[in-house]
Amino acid sequence: MRFPILKILLVPVLLGLVVSGAEAGSNKRIMSISAAKVVAERNLVETIYGLKLRASESVENMVAANFTAKTETKTSATISGVGFDEIQYDKERDIARAIARVSLPNITNIDGTVIDFKGKTFRRIGFGTSSPESAGPLKAMRAAEIDAYKQMMKRLVGFTLESETSVENFMLKSDVIRTKVMATLFMAEVVDYGWDESGDAHVKMSLNLKNLAELLGQKIKDAPGDVFEVVGLGAQEGESTPAPSFPTPALAPPPAATSATAPTTTGQHQ
Repeated sequence: MRFPILKILLVPVLLGLVVSGAEAGSNKRIMSISAAKVVAERNLVETIYGLKLRASESVENMVAANFTAKTETKTSATISGVGFDEIQYDKERDIARAIARVSLPNITNIDGTVIDFKGKTFRRIGFGTSSPESAGPLKAMRAAEIDAYKQMMKRLVGFTLESETSVENFMLKSDVIRTKVMATLFMAEVVDYGWDESGDAHVKMSLNLKNLAELLGQKIKDAPGDVFEVVGLGAQEGESTPAPSFPTPALAPPPAATSATAPTTTGQHQ
């Protein structure tokens, strides 16, 4: 007689476990999408208002030794009107993607320059997850963005280089090279991105010099072309995890790029 009672008691317990599991899955989805939106907003701010980057690289005895970079982005006004497009969620990997967009009139950028965007619409993509074990490819993507910012600043603003070599009895004993750059940059946009089979990321970043000149109301000195592009790279730390499989959205790439060396950003070296 006890067995039917046992069955009756077990059914609510099992139903409770199923409901709890469904709630957990829904919660992970909501948290991942929320994180993707915040990252997309941060990226949007970096494009519109700009960011400050300090970066250094070193090569010791002909071997890559170190690369460090730190960014800072602060806005001088409240951002409103940000919307989101193409929100997607990869349930298997617990990774979400969101595209933030906003149309702005006048703003004051990171350098204190007033820019009249005349309602221009900007879009930036962001990824997020609620699972630390799924964050590898997303971290690699951010590292690739920072590498692209660094490359753009080095080529447009310039950098400082220090080198010290020691030779004894015709043999190289020590050779150290260090480069540093500190600059601010705005209006840089991501026009393409992706991951390779190992999960390492690449980002193509573009700065439209023609549009920038029009917004600033002045000619960009010594700019040989309309668009300047670089490709940044980023790697995962430790064991690689699979990248999300979302289709790449149309990010409206600009016209064919040309390499340029022009003072389109403001910066200082140290």
